[in-house]
Amino acid sequence: ALKGEHLQPVGAFKIRGAYTAISRLSPAEREAGVITYSSGNHGQAVAYAAARLGTRAIVVMPDHAPAIKVEGVKRHGGEVRMGGPTSATRRAKAEAIAQADGLTIIPPFDDLNVIAGQATCTLEILEQAPDVETLLVPVGGGGLLAGACVVVAALKPDIRVIGVEPTGAAKLTAAMAAGSPVSLEETLSIADGLLPLAIGGLTFPIIRPILRETIQVDDAQITAAVRVLSLECGVSAEPSGAATSAALLAGAVRPSGPTVAIVSGGNVDPTLFQQLVHA
Repeated sequence: ALKGEHLQPVGAFKIRGAYTAISRLSPAEREAGVITYSSGNHGQAVAYAAARLGTRAIVVMPDHAPAIKVEGVKRHGGEVRMGGPTSATRRAKAEAIAQADGLTIIPPFDDLNVIAGQATCTLEILEQAPDVETLLVPVGGGGLLAGACVVVAALKPDIRVIGVEPTGAAKLTAAMAAGSPVSLEETLSIADGLLPLAIGGLTFPIIRPILRETIQVDDAQITAAVRVLSLECGVSAEPSGAATSAALLAGAVRPSGPTVAIVSGGNVDPTLFQQLVHA
């Protein structure tokens, strides 16, 4: 089964964490506004949630962010600032603006309120598919996976939780081997939402004791999954959202029972999407 987070209002699961975090701010904090640093989907989610909760939102985005994601932030009412090539440069710029303007930072994944919001995705999975035995979750910074691990640990600890990440951005694999987050020198993948250099310092300790295994998928496998999801399932997934399906289609995971793969988002440039589907 697929959990279709591409159907969310901002086209990705990120609305869960962003709305939860902003809704828990004090009136004074909301009055001042919020800021985040994001490759795209989290930025759109913060802009969307902020608009509905009556607060200003600034999103510091990568210089190379897909145009569809930049336009999405603006369409939802957010202010876009370009913040350089890496997550570190974007975070530094966001922190400087937050300090100068008195804004609250809503991190993309390493925040307990954000993790709590992302956990609602897995809560819904257990409500809709209570017999699930294997759960595949895409891994960027680990917010969605940490939320899944919290729910599984509390409600159904026998579920086999599998993290799926690009071969060119295997930060969770590195962290599991080292026993703590490891910062990669660079990350490269068509899955632009899964490219943090390191797993989160808050997310990793939540993930580590629950995670059963980590699977890596390459860009060719991700592209094939985008194509299959579109042509055979009618699902328009962005590459990051197709990673879990890629692991299944490539045979990297062999389910022994009911299995759910989270399709985390569908915000992909239309031209790129057509190229992937008809590759």
